[in-house]
Amino acid sequence: MAFLAVDVGGTKLAVGIVDERGTVLSKAITPTPSENVWGALEELVIGQVRDANVEIVSCGVGCGGPMSPGGEDVSPLNIPDWRAFPLRDRLRHATGLEVFIANDAQALVLGEVWCGAAQGRTDVIGMVVSTGVGGGIVSDGRLVTGRSGNGGHIGHVIVEPDGRRCACGARGCLEAHASGPSIEAITGVPATHATLQTKQLVGRQVGRALASVGALMDLDYAVIGGSVALGSGEP
Repeated sequence: MAFLAVDVGGTKLAVGIVDERGTVLSKAITPTPSENVWGALEELVIGQVRDANVEIVSCGVGCGGPMSPGGEDVSPLNIPDWRAFPLRDRLRHATGLEVFIANDAQALVLGEVWCGAAQGRTDVIGMVVSTGVGGGIVSDGRLVTGRSGNGGHIGHVIVEPDGRRCACGARGCLEAHASGPSIEAITGVPATHATLQTKQLVGRQVGRALASVGALMDLDYAVIGGSVALGSGEP
């Protein structure tokens, strides 16, 4: 028994087959195009399902938000091509599987608690610092989803009062300062070439958000992933 796993990000699209122990059996990745994102994702999904040599029982998706409850419609800030996009129905039609959709960082924290760096933890935040900045929270062993399913989105905690305008419309959000595109807009160079000073500043901004959310939610553990965070190396 296995599951189709889908990761929709502003930088890359990833699709794989995962068994019930969390082992990745196969995967395919492609850069997120500026247009026809669904066409690129559909191609990956159909290829994985077609070539699978195990029974696939359902499909799980992590996607940037905001989104409607259950992911019926998704509007990732970093994918302008998708606004109120019916991702769940499109994937059901393409695969014939039951589809479950969560905010990508919520999916991250569930995965880390299940079989990753946060195993055994009951109060933890998972963060993605990449093209965007997302967050998912497990409190007392339960995922915090919130009223609309977008709970835990630490990327829109204010870390710089009167700071840069964020794609959400507010000023000073963590995402407006610590995401890859924001770092490039501020410094003039890609996040992959950020100076030590920039990495330290971004680290302090992430720390401010973590301290605030950790205190609010009584958390004791954080797991941080994403290309910007992982690309910073030891700093």
